[in-house]
Amino acid sequence: MIDESTSIGGTLDHAVRVHVFGRAAATGSVPQARQIADALGVAAADVRGALERLAAGKALILAPNNGDIWAANPFCAVPSGFRVEANGTRYWGICIWDALGIVAAIQATDATVRAPCGACGDVLELEFRDGALTRSEGMIHFAVPARHWWENIGFA
Repeated sequence: MIDESTSIGGTLDHAVRVHVFGRAAATGSVPQARQIADALGVAAADVRGALERLAAGKALILAPNNGDIWAANPFCAVPSGFRVEANGTRYWGICIWDALGIVAAIQATDATVRAPCGACGDVLELEFRDGALTRSEGMIHFAVPARHWWENIGFA
């Protein structure tokens, strides 16, 4: 439990961030405000404030219509076309960059990444075994330069 008298702002934001990313890495599931509040023993309204500050700092992305966590990059909170299977867990990324980031973030030595081809929609696979890329199909292309991603992160 966090001491709320000193937690609003820095300490609570840090605790929320650590909890969100830790749960996402361990389970493949990104927790939402109510779950975070219950886990940390703080009010959901305080957690929502922390989430808004973390989103403003680009530490995570909130869904535009309801304020739920959409992504704690590289982990996506909702199923997408960019699927990673590693350590017996399924993860989702918003894009191929995030899917590859998941492999790195969880330090997976063995993983399979499935992603749609941007040109034809076919599912392409990348496989990592013993920390090395052993199978790859297609190529990765970024239509938007990385410096512009946060201008419209949902599209980039």
